[in-house]
Amino acid sequence: MSAEIAPAWMHTQITAEQYDAWTPEQCAGIEIVDGMVSVAPSATKRHNRLARLLANALDHAAGPDWNADTDFDVRLQDVPLTNRRPDVVVYRADTIDISPTRPEHVLLVVEVVSPGSETTDRVVKVDQYARAGIAFYWRVELAATGVPLVYTHVLDPASGLYRDADVFAGEVKAVVPFPVTVELTII
Repeated sequence: MSAEIAPAWMHTQITAEQYDAWTPEQCAGIEIVDGMVSVAPSATKRHNRLARLLANALDHAAGPDWNADTDFDVRLQDVPLTNRRPDVVVYRADTIDISPTRPEHVLLVVEVVSPGSETTDRVVKVDQYARAGIAFYWRVELAATGVPLVYTHVLDPASGLYRDADVFAGEVKAVVPFPVTVELTII
């Protein structure tokens, strides 16, 4: 049995122009960090359900100026190319047909932590989203009890860093960036 070797494009930096020429199928399940392809493992059904519940609630609560959705890239920088694919993105409704989605289009990103993404979601993405100027970052984790915990963070414009805000266990009752309530224990 021979070992499979990763394709050559996984060993060289990808430019924004190259990435933009790829098909949606080629872009699915990956992120580009500093020009390098980063393959994300398939999400669990629980992970996807949490993301969908949050996206639906945020979309409903956001009003006509904002949309909430899942599974698309946010272009954090062009050189070197960094595209992240947050689990949920709240973005300006008037940018729905603009691609790529840029940080200035985004109000809130949500990441649902999975095995294998702990450091990236807790440390790396927090820094990247803050440097990009995205005002709100939420991180969802499953407690040992199985209850989802939602850690919310707000960008401090003076420092350019996120400061910790509310933590919700099971039910989110947030007032910023807009009032929203969502029950996450119904999974």
